[in-house]
Amino acid sequence: MAHESSSAPVRPAELGPDADVMLLAPQLAEFAAVARLEHVTRAAHLLGMPQPTLSRAVARLEAELGVDLLARQGRAVRLTRAGRVLLDAVERALAEVERGVEAARAEADPAAGRVAFGFLHTMGPDAVPALLRGFRAGHPRVRFQLVQDYGAAMLERLRAGELDLCLVSPLPDAPDLTARPLDEQRLFLTVPADHRLAARRRVRLAEVADEPWVTVEEGYGLRHIMAGFCAEAGFTPRIAFEGEEVETLRGLVAAGLGVSLLPPALVPRPGVVELEVTAPRTRRAIGLAWPAARPLTPPAAAFRDFVLSRRGSIVSHDQ
Repeated sequence: MAHESSSAPVRPAELGPDADVMLLAPQLAEFAAVARLEHVTRAAHLLGMPQPTLSRAVARLEAELGVDLLARQGRAVRLTRAGRVLLDAVERALAEVERGVEAARAEADPAAGRVAFGFLHTMGPDAVPALLRGFRAGHPRVRFQLVQDYGAAMLERLRAGELDLCLVSPLPDAPDLTARPLDEQRLFLTVPADHRLAARRRVRLAEVADEPWVTVEEGYGLRHIMAGFCAEAGFTPRIAFEGEEVETLRGLVAAGLGVSLLPPALVPRPGVVELEVTAPRTRRAIGLAWPAARPLTPPAAAFRDFVLSRRGSIVSHDQ
């Protein structure tokens, strides 16, 4: 039978004690079994239920709908026109439910399920690929949905169930989340190559108290951490430029537009010098967070345990 295609969004079924779907749903699969086999006794055997019970269930369905769905011919039955209309819709609905069940099971498959993993932009080029490579060596079929975002946004997506785990800094202190420290990453004072301090190897943060700063936008964990270190050094930074990407900030520093406190560059950036800060100790904690009350699927739990086993080796400590 041909059907008209439609791109209209699926309208959710009405739910409630008196809604048709709530009254009819338990009986629809029973009706489909009888309609497919066109025989009540055989359908009852297929469903593992007594034949009289199945006959009463179909009769109740007809009574509730107010239409005849089956025409009885001895022990066999034939679909009426109304029965064929209903069966067509029921078969599509049951097939969709079956696909949903299979997809839900696939998500939690220990060997080939999916992990929704969020991480900071600064972890993307090096730390995250190394973690994924190590994990996939023992779990080659597990699939990943990777999300890069700033810390606060990732934690909200974690709470909403969009993410299973996220790699964050600073670590959240919230009762609805579990967080474990993994590593510390040194943050360097990043200055232009022709800066008055560029020839030094080590500086105190207070030495740039009067400088213009370039930094990430409000809401980013790195911004919060930077502000905390500046306060510890006795000043409030004068923000000249804000951005979202660390490499963009490095470019602004190279252009002489300000100084910044940044993670080490994976590849040296021309026009920029990274200086070790001796006071305060400018290091940020990096950790793994996940929902405290919502159980992780087997593949997500396996990845969590793997990441925790790499504690102390998440970021490079060469510098």
